[in-house]
Amino acid sequence: MEIVSPMSGSVWKIEVCEGNTVSIGDVLIILESMKMEIPIEATVTGVVKEIKVAEGDFVQEQEVVILLGN
Repeated sequence: MEIVSPMSGSVWKIEVCEGNTVSIGDVLIILESMKMEIPIEATVTGVVKEIKVAEGDFVQEQEVVILLGN
C-alpha cells in the first residue's frame, strides 16, 4: 500500500520507523506547507516497509512517502 502526500510541502517530522505496526488514523509524517502542519495518516492497518523520504525533504502532491505491507 502506497501512502502519498496530499499536497506539496516539506517533511517536518517522521513519526514512525520501518518495521512499526500502524493502524488506520495513526500519524505517519507531518508536512509543513504555507506555515501549517499537515499530518499524513495511515489509511490502512499494516507494517511500515519503507520510508521513502527524510526530514527536510520537499515532496510534491501525490508523491509516495511510505510503503505499508502486512
